[in-house]
Amino acid sequence: MIRFLEIQTAGQGVVEITDRVQAIVAEVGTTAGLCTLFIRHTSASLVIQENADPSARRDLERWLDRLVPESDSEFRHVAEGADDMPAHIKAALTATSLSIPVVNGRLALGRWQGIYLWEHRHRGGRRECVIHVGD
Repeated sequence: MIRFLEIQTAGQGVVEITDRVQAIVAEVGTTAGLCTLFIRHTSASLVIQENADPSARRDLERWLDRLVPESDSEFRHVAEGADDMPAHIKAALTATSLSIPVVNGRLALGRWQGIYLWEHRHRGGRRECVIHVGD
């Protein structure tokens, strides 16, 4: 079963979508199988990350910002702003798809794991994920 999930982002940072994905799994009714998420963008990504302490996510964001600075004079793809090429690189370094087992009708995430959409652009906007849940 395929569903589409729209996520509105306010700008750079992570947005937890775990509950929304779990609701889709419950709606589909699969008790055992696989949930695959795919983001249909090149300047945002998907990650599974700690959901208990927000400082872990902030540290990860800051680390990636240092790894891929917006001030790199070598970037040529800057038509949409200084964050344009860095956003593409950050998406390439993270993930555009995730696969999570479904066990007893629930995502088989660990106790401290959450699913996040990671927005890499300053302006944010409407993002879309394709979610496939199957046996």
